[in-house]
Amino acid sequence: MGVSAAHAEVSEETAYILNTLLFLIGGFLVMWMAAGFCMLEAGLVRTKNVSTMCLKNIALYALAGIMYYLIGYNLMYSGVAEGTGFMGTFSIWGPGETAASEMIDVSGGYASASDWFFQMVFVATAASVVSGTLAERIKLMPFFIFVLVLTGIIYPIQGSWEWGAGWLDGLGFSDFAGSTLVHSTGGWAALVGAIILGARKGKYAADGSVRPIPGSSLPLATLGTFILWLGWFGFNGASQLALGSAIDAVAVSQIFANTNMAAAGGIVAAMALTKIIYKKIDLTMALNGALAGLVSITAEPLTPTIGESILIGAFGGVLVVFAVPLLDKLKIDDVVGAIPVHLVCGIWGTLAVAITNPDVTFIAQLTGVVAIGAFVAISSAVVWLVLKYTMGIRMSEEDEDRGSDLAELGLEAYPEFGHGSQKL
Repeated sequence: MGVSAAHAEVSEETAYILNTLLFLIGGFLVMWMAAGFCMLEAGLVRTKNVSTMCLKNIALYALAGIMYYLIGYNLMYSGVAEGTGFMGTFSIWGPGETAASEMIDVSGGYASASDWFFQMVFVATAASVVSGTLAERIKLMPFFIFVLVLTGIIYPIQGSWEWGAGWLDGLGFSDFAGSTLVHSTGGWAALVGAIILGARKGKYAADGSVRPIPGSSLPLATLGTFILWLGWFGFNGASQLALGSAIDAVAVSQIFANTNMAAAGGIVAAMALTKIIYKKIDLTMALNGALAGLVSITAEPLTPTIGESILIGAFGGVLVVFAVPLLDKLKIDDVVGAIPVHLVCGIWGTLAVAITNPDVTFIAQLTGVVAIGAFVAISSAVVWLVLKYTMGIRMSEEDEDRGSDLAELGLEAYPEFGHGSQKL
């Protein structure tokens, strides 16, 4: 994450308070992104699967937090050999200070629990990416088991390579707020899972044609996108990691502005391109265009100008418009478009750092993209295959037809309009 300016003109304690406040505000904004993912996914799946998406999103947030406390944080940050390390230690996280202490050492710059909270909400975001891609046909329990492994082991290990000051950091790789470490990591796990799981029944015909499967509520999906956009200000802005000086305040402000305008560029590019190609503007593409712009700017939201941020986001929006039909041609069923948004644009955003940040090289960025991609894809494949051949990961055809709400939960999101309406 970002390097703070070392020119605090306030007292050390005041800087400590302001830095801690930035972590806490950023943290609860990123936590609210869980609601955004939930609404986006609920709106883009069919009515018979909406309750399941709601359960998956609130449950994965809880599981991610517990695993990051038990294993993840220290595996990512504690004892990583500087410039060469591949992981930290397997141990439970504990705060460096408590409110019961008679005296607080403010030399650390911020409260340790605020840092843990801010880091924890990021790992939940990575898990949310997987949820939407595999919707409507994956069983709940194997999905939750995968979330435990992803958030407790896979995510922290690759995160330690850069944010834990490990070997990628030593090579000069830079990922300010996680285009690769968060978004592409979730994207690689989702891509491998989608390939192993297979497409939804009826999505692809024998002749290769694609059957559109509309979601339950585009207003809900739009609300989810706005919530994610709001949360992204915490995601990127608080990754400056400091607010104890005027320089830091300016940096956070620039990050907010660049983050906002990259999303705007993504929307406009996606709308224009769908109008040119399909003669109509696709709302779902516009929504994913916004997210594409946000993911694209996440790796470096500080050094670009606003104009450059718009262009970086716009190119992300273009990539999504082309990547969605490409996945369909490959018969990879991604229900919400998470792979184009988080994986493809995560890669683009990471490589684009070298365009605006003169201290970063393209080779270092490419090395990080390939290394993290290979590690996450291989480790995810192992977990998915073990789950597939032990407990099974796919719902039966009968359950898929009924919908996961009735099959897995025994209830419906909208009983008046679903199967339950016949009983009312």
